[in-house]
Amino acid sequence: MSGHSKWANIKRKKEVKDATRSNVFTKMARLISSAVSEGGGITDPDKNFKLRLATERARAVNMPKDTIKRAIDKEVRPEEGTLHEVVYEAFGPGNVAFIITALTDNPNRTISEVRHALERNGGKLASQNAVSYLFQKCGIIEIEKTDDNESQIFAISDQLSGIDIEDTEMSYILYIPFENLGRAHEVLGTTKTKSLDVYYLALSPIEVSTNVYTKVEQLVEKLEDLDDVQGVYHAGIEG
Repeated sequence: MSGHSKWANIKRKKEVKDATRSNVFTKMARLISSAVSEGGGITDPDKNFKLRLATERARAVNMPKDTIKRAIDKEVRPEEGTLHEVVYEAFGPGNVAFIITALTDNPNRTISEVRHALERNGGKLASQNAVSYLFQKCGIIEIEKTDDNESQIFAISDQLSGIDIEDTEMSYILYIPFENLGRAHEVLGTTKTKSLDVYYLALSPIEVSTNVYTKVEQLVEKLEDLDDVQGVYHAGIEG
């Protein structure tokens, strides 16, 4: 069991930042509407795995319930274009590997914006499979810590073939194989979760100086400010 969570720190920073960003609810609404469309119009999160994940992410940034419902009920108009999930690979400051996920109706526009943000902030777009082998796509579950639920956490992890468990001050964070994420709610049962999401776990993080790490975080912010970008993951840790 690990004792330090890079993900939890990133999540807290991102939640604070998202609270002040005007486009975060727009991003979540697009993600939710896309999940409904890709799920064949199924609006029940219990029967549409992608929609369940999308609504979990929306709740994590305090998106109001009625706003989530409007996004679920919203019909995707033909003129809006079909939204596609895309994944970009890149190198940032200090040669730190990046995975960038986006949801777009215009891939040419999105890749141009991502490339521009990278090049303006010490990074560069990489070719396909240049860095993906350095990450493992997985599911991540955050469960509030109590005085007596440690054994339950280990049992849940075992049932979901857990990759790792991180023990933070307030939470247990479970990393599980992505393919087992669909079974998570069944295994969790009545266990209350703080969040459930998809995550790209760096398999071999590289240590960089404080100065380089600051530049890495600045690049993350610039990428996250792009309307189409949904997630930014990197393999850097501050030395």
